[in-house]
Amino acid sequence: MEKRLTTTAMLFSVGFVFMLVCSVGAFFYGIQIGTEKTEAKYEKEDAGSKQASASVSPYQQQDLVSFYHTVFLSYREFQNEWFSAMNKLSQGKTNEATSMFKDLASLAGDKAHEASSVNMQSSPLLGEAQVSYIRSLNLFEEASNTAAAQAKTLSFNELKKKIEQEKNYMSASQFALSAQQAYYAAMLKWAATVDLDIPSDYKSPALLELTQWKKLSITIKNKIMADQLLTRKKLTHYYPQDLTSRVDEFVESGQAAKMKVHTVTAVVDLLINTEAVRSGDFIESKSRLYENALLPQLPFFTSETNL
Repeated sequence: MEKRLTTTAMLFSVGFVFMLVCSVGAFFYGIQIGTEKTEAKYEKEDAGSKQASASVSPYQQQDLVSFYHTVFLSYREFQNEWFSAMNKLSQGKTNEATSMFKDLASLAGDKAHEASSVNMQSSPLLGEAQVSYIRSLNLFEEASNTAAAQAKTLSFNELKKKIEQEKNYMSASQFALSAQQAYYAAMLKWAATVDLDIPSDYKSPALLELTQWKKLSITIKNKIMADQLLTRKKLTHYYPQDLTSRVDEFVESGQAAKMKVHTVTAVVDLLINTEAVRSGDFIESKSRLYENALLPQLPFFTSETNL
């Protein structure tokens, strides 16, 4: 005879199965909740990380300093030798012009290689400046080789005139001035991250009155002077800040008022045409005119330097 389960046993069996189903369901439900919380946590952390990354400016002081030592100085060292060579030509002091320009061609190639040794492309304006300085050096190399060949048949004065009219030299100068303008524009970007009252970009009006000029920060003024030199295609041994200091001195001394000069462009024209700007003018007037000015800690802002 078959044995039938008692009512109590049957209820116990059904209850056990029910509890087992509930336990399994609770287990998987817990896994789902835990997974969702973990995903939400990492999504939040990832979003925070992206937000933090986005808030970091690509124009930090360390970027400006790195560019100065790895790219700018490479170009500047060549430029100083180039200006020295051209000065010797003007004075007729060299009897070895051919070898002098061959050396300059070799130096330009070496400095172009040095300027290429670091990647500055994470900072757009610094990346642009780097490319322009490298192109400038490559073109100076070609211009130097051309000058070395012409030196065999031309007088010093004729050679100097030929060089200044040669297309590679003119393009090299333009790229150098474009690079300089981009570098000073990057400094302005940096200043805007330190002082929120300073705009990250500034486009000078066609006629900038001296009354407006006096209200501008030093980083804006320097950027304007880099713009002025680029517009004039004026490659100089002095820096934009040297020109800035001479404009400020001209205004502060009352000379602008006496001569009834009202715009920045007019003052710059006067200073350049009279060769009234020298390398080092900024350093000489810094303590008097710019004692508390916001500037990046770059050597040409902090000490006398031949570079």
